[in-house]
Amino acid sequence: MATEVHNLQELRRSASLATKVFIQRDYSDGTICQFQTKFPPELDSRIERQLFEETVKTLNSFYAEAEKIGGSSYLEGCLACATAYFIFLCMETHYEKVLKKISRYIQEQNEKVFAPRGLLLTDPVERGMRVIEISIYEDRCSSGSSSSGSSSGSASSSGGGGGAGGR
Repeated sequence: MATEVHNLQELRRSASLATKVFIQRDYSDGTICQFQTKFPPELDSRIERQLFEETVKTLNSFYAEAEKIGGSSYLEGCLACATAYFIFLCMETHYEKVLKKISRYIQEQNEKVFAPRGLLLTDPVERGMRVIEISIYEDRCSSGSSSSGSSSGSASSSGGGGGAGGR
């Protein structure tokens, strides 16, 4: 797994950011957290439609699981009221547990599916749960003179990538 993480860092370092694609929230069923599964044309030559749709549908199912209200959520709420919310200092909520599960899934998808294709999926939590951001990278070696125009853009993105890598 250390080599896979190394590949994500290598992607940020050795490739220049060409563009970003944003997958918007889908409000057709109300305000529940779900994202559109419509395939963006910018990803056409990068990833198979089925892989993309499977990833977004899995994320949508995780968010539905996080927002599901059950007995444990009710108990968490009662304990929170009874302890003036101090219980959350020593206990992780169901929602927080699922968000961590989503972060692990996104990391895994980046390592196995997206990074080998020159793509990087950003956790929607980092974008205020408004969008799924997919960064498209191009190899600096094969891009030739076209990368010189985007080199100033990659300098600012590498600063952001360095901060994310320092977690």
